[in-house]
Amino acid sequence: MTRKDLDDGRHVHGTIKWFDPSKGYGFVVADEGGQDILLHANVLRNFGQSSVADGVEIEVLVQDTQRGSQAVEVLSLAPPAVAEPVALADIEGYEEKDLLQLELEPARVKWFDKAKGFGFANIFGNDEDVFVHIEVLRRSGLADLQPGEAICLRVLDGKRGRMAAMVHSWETAVPV
Repeated sequence: MTRKDLDDGRHVHGTIKWFDPSKGYGFVVADEGGQDILLHANVLRNFGQSSVADGVEIEVLVQDTQRGSQAVEVLSLAPPAVAEPVALADIEGYEEKDLLQLELEPARVKWFDKAKGFGFANIFGNDEDVFVHIEVLRRSGLADLQPGEAICLRVLDGKRGRMAAMVHSWETAVPV
């Protein structure tokens, strides 16, 4: 696809209806309504993310094709508005502004099991595991993590060890 093709696309702001990394696609609901917009995993990966949580706000360039509307480029993602704080004892009492003050640490996913609702990552240069809970992941706007994936974490010392308070995709956290 050429830059000219992208210039012909329309700019759309919407919300992730659902995204399934194992299927390789999902759908966006535009704020102005209309038909759902296909979001392919490759388009999301080009933005630097392998997954995205339901309810995340998204800005995309969209092309209309014979098969319907398709996102051709992700311009931005914003985590969903959180109505209630994450119900994790170690994080209760922290406001988002406080969590954003924590150091942003580069890490690599060791493993993550969406069905179990948790996994672990390692901060670069440190073998100590950092616990990553599914609710923290969702609150950060992500739906899943893949082993070996580079991410950035804001970490707290919890009652049972270090735990992620926020998770950021590598590409959106590290300035280019």
